[in-house]
Amino acid sequence: MDLITSAVAAAIAHGAHHASPDSITEPYRRLKAAIGQLAGAADVLAAIASLEAAPDTPELRLALSKAVARAKAPDDMAVLFAAQALLEQLPRPEAVPAVAGVEKSALVSNHAVVKVGFATDRQRDLGKPAAQRFGNERSHNAGLSYGHCEISIPRDHRMGELESPSLWRLEFRLDPAKHVMLLDAEVEDQARFFAGIAAQVKASAAGSAFIFIHGYNVSFEDAARRTGQMAYDLGFDGAPVFYSWPSQGDVARYTVDENNIEWSTPHLQAFLADFLQKTDAAKVYLIGHSMGNRGLARAVAGLIESQPALARRIAEIILTAPDIDADVFQQEIAPRLTAAHHPVTLYASSEDLALAASRLVHGHRRAGDSGDGMLLAGVETIDATGVDTGFLKHSYFAERRSALSDMFYLIHNNARADQRFLDPVDTPKGRYWTFKP
Repeated sequence: MDLITSAVAAAIAHGAHHASPDSITEPYRRLKAAIGQLAGAADVLAAIASLEAAPDTPELRLALSKAVARAKAPDDMAVLFAAQALLEQLPRPEAVPAVAGVEKSALVSNHAVVKVGFATDRQRDLGKPAAQRFGNERSHNAGLSYGHCEISIPRDHRMGELESPSLWRLEFRLDPAKHVMLLDAEVEDQARFFAGIAAQVKASAAGSAFIFIHGYNVSFEDAARRTGQMAYDLGFDGAPVFYSWPSQGDVARYTVDENNIEWSTPHLQAFLADFLQKTDAAKVYLIGHSMGNRGLARAVAGLIESQPALARRIAEIILTAPDIDADVFQQEIAPRLTAAHHPVTLYASSEDLALAASRLVHGHRRAGDSGDGMLLAGVETIDATGVDTGFLKHSYFAERRSALSDMFYLIHNNARADQRFLDPVDTPKGRYWTFKP
């Protein structure tokens, strides 16, 4: 379920439509009032009324979710603010003792489930649990595995957070009612995978998809969780997908990750070409983070040069805190990315600790560092110093000064930097952007 449907369903479960405390009924009323301003309000409100009459009917929750999508409610910030405010007033659900053996229908009131696709060149072991099905080794035959994951999003999820068990809260095991959790990872053959993604793309209003390429020190499990959280927080209408290369998931194994992202780059380029060809996606957003940008940038540059017709369906190339040598990026990579006038957005920061460590190791500044060297022709650069570049801390509902919040407007409204909540900074070398105070 999307955020809005989750908020409505949870509020109804607490009797917000007839006999709840004012602390719940009032924000519930405000959410419905915000929905009432939408062009497709009648269908959404009718679906809400049906769910109020039969709260325990999964088919009615699904109908509401579809009505919400048709009305483009996730594009309306007033509705999203109202949904988040309502969720904050609801009591935290009771913990579910364990996931094993519990039917999903018994859990839907406690959490939403987001389906994300994946491709990976990690070695797989299908006999292991979902979280351990893909390890940190390279696939022996260099072939890709495909499939989809199901990710739980807690009913009271806070935007931008990747909720996990906390010893401070005496949480010793995963609980989908409280945590963003990998519930399942199903492997599919290539044909079935692309058919499923194509169906998701076709069902979206703009024929959209995004592909996330994670950074250094990330396991397959955490890449899946992050993708589900991003898709949910962005209210993304389309197919969310991630490509997971064999990062070691270990802070101390940086150089191994460096070798592995280089090894993975041709596989990633082939996957991007297949994806664009076999899904007919009209708009594909490519989002890289940290070291993952090394593979993404080179793969896309190669694709632009070798298959320009396919590459035209790339709607945006988003490089977040790229851990790439700044001189290499400026002289070799950026000109290849911008030659065909593809929109490129780069988030830079002078306070990113991972980039600082990389700079120390390599002795040269990184493309994700802020400063004079970050200005490049054809690249919209946002100085994210002082805000979150790792999707970890800030809520785009409560806090506009985050990379994820800026991506919301970029993706939903196709808005360029001068149309978002950013301030221009003009220098002799050109213009870059900062987040409004």
